[in-house]
Amino acid sequence: MRPKTPIAIAANARPQALASIKRFFDEHMDDSIGDLKATLVLDYLLVELGPLIYNQALAEAGSYMGERAAELPDVLQQPEFPYWPAEREKPKGKR
Repeated sequence: MRPKTPIAIAANARPQALASIKRFFDEHMDDSIGDLKATLVLDYLLVELGPLIYNQALAEAGSYMGERAAELPDVLQQPEFPYWPAEREKPKGKR
């Protein structure tokens, strides 16, 4: 019994993926394969390599988000007490 596919692709993308696999075999493997073999190859790739690709994508997204989060104080911080700019302050005691 094959393991359940942990990574799923959209139903409308599946025919394109199968067509791509069949074309790859036609052009690079000197062998034509049908729908059944293409489906088996696709399912194998999703089960075997899908988690590796998914985990790498998560690591890269986490790294990217961490970098963006580190920039938040610089990007979002607002000046405090902006009503009286420092260069325009009057000396104490004078009005």
